[in-house]
Order: sequence, then C-alpha cells, then structure tokens
Amino acid sequence: MLILAAILAIAIGVAHSWLGERYIISRLLRRDNLPKLFGDDSFTKQTLRYGWHLTTTAWWGLGLILLISGGLLPEIDLRRGVILTVGFTFLVSAAFSFIFTRGRHLSWVVFLAIAVLSGIAAF
Repeated sequence: MLILAAILAIAIGVAHSWLGERYIISRLLRRDNLPKLFGDDSFTKQTLRYGWHLTTTAWWGLGLILLISGGLLPEIDLRRGVILTVGFTFLVSAAFSFIFTRGRHLSWVVFLAIAVLSGIAAF
C-alpha cells in the first residue's frame, strides 16, 4: 500500500507541475498587473513559479519517504533514510529558490540550513 501511495505522490507531483505550468502559471505570468517588487514584476513572477514547483518537490520527497517506509529499499535504515530524504528535499528547495529568484528570495538560506543540519544529523 505504501508503494502505491508513493507512486501516486510522485504522479500527482508530475501532474501538478506540468499541468500547473501549462494552464495556470504561464497564463498568470502574462498578466501586467502583478505587484512590482525591486523595481519590476520579475521577482514576483519568479517567486510564483518557484513556489508552485516547490509543492511538487515536497510531494516527491514525501513519496520517497513512503517508498523507504514501505520497505522498497530494505538496505536503507528507516530513520537515516527519512532524515536524508528530508534533507535532500530541502536542498532541492534551496536550489529552486536560489535559481528561480536569482537568490533574491531568502528562503534558500533557511532551506539550505535545514538541508545541512539534516545531513549532519543523519550521521
């Protein structure tokens, strides 16, 4: 059951990102009345895009935790696997935040700190 749940979590992430980008985000970003921060609306647009895809990243991380919990990867210690998966999910979140907003949205600093602390705690 956990493996099926994990597959569904990964699938919903794919659908969320692909369909959301195609039907919601791309149309939303064409608007000319978005808030202007730092002189224009590019920061707002990039934050909306990365925030949308950040949800998918979290769902994939949770899907991986379900796979580990379901025994699909029996060689991985459950506690360490969960901690490393959480850390990796936050590392990817930090990268998305930094890349999509060119480092201007400071969430990447907190996400990176969580990733590093999780990595240290896993060992």
